[in-house]
Amino acid sequence: MKKILYILLVIVAALGIVSCGARKNTTAPPKYSSQTIARLSKQYGVYLTQADNISLYNAGSSWLGVKYRYGGNAKTGVDCSGLVGNLYRQVYGIKLERSTANILKKNCATVNRNNLREGDLVFFRTSSLSKAPSHVGIYLKNGKFIHSSSSKGVIVSSLSEPYFVRNWFTGGRVKR
Repeated sequence: MKKILYILLVIVAALGIVSCGARKNTTAPPKYSSQTIARLSKQYGVYLTQADNISLYNAGSSWLGVKYRYGGNAKTGVDCSGLVGNLYRQVYGIKLERSTANILKKNCATVNRNNLREGDLVFFRTSSLSKAPSHVGIYLKNGKFIHSSSSKGVIVSSLSEPYFVRNWFTGGRVKR
């Protein structure tokens, strides 16, 4: 009987040691104040909650209004792929290709327009002379996306605007 109790005690102790090492190391997403979420909701024109990727909206808000500059990659002027690359590096820690066509070709799996999720990329072909996409933005929610417009700089637009309906190419989910 003593031997059985000793064996059970050893097993329980061993399980206790093993279970301590099995704890998952998870990092909780940062929490944002209700004031920050309310400000971002108003800025983007969408209702946001802690369940949304507030880091994406927060990072994007600092780019809103930055003027467009072809080949630009900074807050002094940025083009569409420069904006997407900067936000992806800042929010997700992922480095994307520099051109719109290469981002789709090398960094993404295509996604149907109806299956877009926050953080997916949206691609447009703005010239009938090319078979590749020439414009990219980051999908937010409720049909909205952030992008660098050549005429207005960094703005939030709706996929339902006639220009974007007409020039839609595909959605893209970045491979992680």
